[in-house]
Amino acid sequence: MYCEECKIRPATVHLAQMFNGQKIEVHLCEQCASQKGAIIFGTNNQLSISNLLGSFLGGDHSIQEAKSLVQNTSCPSCGIKLFDIRQTGKLGCAKCYMAFEQELGPSLRRIHGNRQHVGKIPLRGGEKVLWRKQMESLKQRLQEAVAREEYEEAAEIRDQIKSLEKRTG
Repeated sequence: MYCEECKIRPATVHLAQMFNGQKIEVHLCEQCASQKGAIIFGTNNQLSISNLLGSFLGGDHSIQEAKSLVQNTSCPSCGIKLFDIRQTGKLGCAKCYMAFEQELGPSLRRIHGNRQHVGKIPLRGGEKVLWRKQMESLKQRLQEAVAREEYEEAAEIRDQIKSLEKRTG
């Protein structure tokens, strides 16, 4: 099978991507794949894990280009440099998310589908989280009902809050 791009060299890089439920396959030679930025190869044409992880966090830049672009950018809390994050794929602390928000935002959206972690409810002890969320929701609804002067609805919500407090003790 020959490269779909140049149609000269044999295709040695095979990429498959799911897009809107359809599988799209592309077969390229190493040169065309590296030109398109599909895979970042090391200096000896071997796939480098650090380059692969860095490509997830670095957009279109290779690790060498990223180093020159962000030489002095670092987290004010832990001091880790953006270059190190791109190279290892690991953040230094929780404040790195805010320090490198502009640089990490597009990558987080691409990897996770969202920039903000919405979290999960733990299996053990999760009932407390659910109870707190339900209480916050009821209290918010109570305030809104009082503001709209709908006192009957507010009384029902108040009773729901009391009932929930008695159940959870």
